[in-house]
Amino acid sequence: MTDTPETAAAAATVKLDILSDPICPWCYIGKTLLDRALAERPGHPFVIEWHPFQLNPDMPREGMDRRDYLVSKFGEETADKVYGQIAERAKAEGVAADFAQITRTPNTLNAHRLIHWAGLEQVQDKVVDALFTANFRDGRDIGDAEVLADIADSAGMDAAVVRRLLASDADEEAIRERDAHSRKMGVNSVPTFIVAQQHAVPGAQPVELWLQVIDEIMGQLDAPA
Repeated sequence: MTDTPETAAAAATVKLDILSDPICPWCYIGKTLLDRALAERPGHPFVIEWHPFQLNPDMPREGMDRRDYLVSKFGEETADKVYGQIAERAKAEGVAADFAQITRTPNTLNAHRLIHWAGLEQVQDKVVDALFTANFRDGRDIGDAEVLADIADSAGMDAAVVRRLLASDADEEAIRERDAHSRKMGVNSVPTFIVAQQHAVPGAQPVELWLQVIDEIMGQLDAPA
């Protein structure tokens, strides 16, 4: 049986699972670098799915003041040092971010629910992009239901439906279970990229590494059977 173009295209795909949290600055930087590599390889084989991982699963649902959070987590001096290094890396990579704009650290459970629903509507990447932009560039509280509904609307989702879902507990337990499953599998930091359900690539990786990975995969897919 001869493959049709459609079946050949379907076979020439590789799953790229990304574990991330939309308040994680390294996740934002990592996605930006991955996107640049994908833009350089428009024929890349990746089919991308985003998965939940909360950096702060015990965060109060209303979130908390960002400075208070950073000091409680890192200590006064360490907090400034850590975020100074992150800001330097973002600037060096040309990643737009305004950390001074961020005044709240939200609980991201609702943001992860939105990402899940966006996946059902095939607009996951748009929503993830919008969440990163809202948090790191605009300083918006992505724990706020109205902010999330606005983000959903910008991606073509029904904001009214999203508001109703956020007002319920729909998919909350499923998100927690997926997060817990990842931790049981050994994931303890994000971003974590899992290529072809086999190879874990942790951290914000440079464009050059992704180009190498993509080229190697495409070479394998193009090789004669």
